[in-house]
Amino acid sequence: MRVIASRAGRFRLVFIVLLLLLLGAVLLSMNLGTLPISPEELIQTILGRGTRMQQIALFTIRLPRIIIALLVGGALAVSGVILQSVTRNDLAEPGILGVSSGAAMFVVVYIYLTNGNNYYSLPVFTIFTMPLIALVGGLAAATLIYALAWRRGMQPRRLLLMGIAVNAGFNALIIILQLSFDNRDFNRVLSWTAGSLWGVSWSYVIAVSPPLVFLCAVALYQSRYLDVFTLGDEIACGLGVNTEKLRRLLIAMAAGMAALATSVAGSIAFVGLLAPHIAGKLTGPQRRYCTPAAILTGMLLVVSSDMIARNLFAPLELHIGSVVSIIGAPYFIYLMVKQ
Repeated sequence: MRVIASRAGRFRLVFIVLLLLLLGAVLLSMNLGTLPISPEELIQTILGRGTRMQQIALFTIRLPRIIIALLVGGALAVSGVILQSVTRNDLAEPGILGVSSGAAMFVVVYIYLTNGNNYYSLPVFTIFTMPLIALVGGLAAATLIYALAWRRGMQPRRLLLMGIAVNAGFNALIIILQLSFDNRDFNRVLSWTAGSLWGVSWSYVIAVSPPLVFLCAVALYQSRYLDVFTLGDEIACGLGVNTEKLRRLLIAMAAGMAALATSVAGSIAFVGLLAPHIAGKLTGPQRRYCTPAAILTGMLLVVSSDMIARNLFAPLELHIGSVVSIIGAPYFIYLMVKQ
């Protein structure tokens, strides 16, 4: 009982600290930009007393971007927790396994077929249907990877290798498709597929927030079953768990969340890898504690990366995916060497 109480107390402390750090990152992201807004001016702007430029900068540009960053970070983190648990592989995450690139390819094809080669300004209908198309693409990619990895059962190492191969294939197809766009839209698609929140608006928030919030809530509820997979399929089946059915359901949920995140932010790799590992180090391996902490960690990672991407070389803007990869790539190499 003392161990359980100790873990619960540790989790509460970690959760509060991560929540405070996230709140600080959000407030700082509201302040910083091409038009700096001081804390006093921020309060006045929120109360409707700021200048017109401050209101546009905060409510039209920064707030939708911050909310999308929060949604994307949380979704990718939960997706990573699920994939690492059901595959029993610490290297599994939606970007590396090809789920994100599959969703991105479907979105690029959809935009080209419905909007010609004009990606720079998308109609509202396209924005609201992109998450559905990305969802189909992500689930199709996950199904393909799962089918290729299946050989008298699902083998984690084989799943990872097949995912890397499928990811490379989807990325190659995306590059080929980009050649059909004009120069301006080619650069826009290239920026988006590398991970970017440039140009997001309240339409993106409204389009993607309901399904993402719903899936994250379901995933939090299902997180109590994730620890069963660490016991192995035979022991889990002995406990009365239909592991194969549950694994497929959880993988579909992970692919869905990653695909929806990709539809508004492009392919941001390593968030689903880093967030679960950092959360696991802080709270311990139990998924009922690790999953909520991973959500906050993923949110903090994406919001901070977006803030750095916007301001480090302003007015030029880096890709969020590039900023996250600077941290994630060395950690991925470390995990590969460790295994």
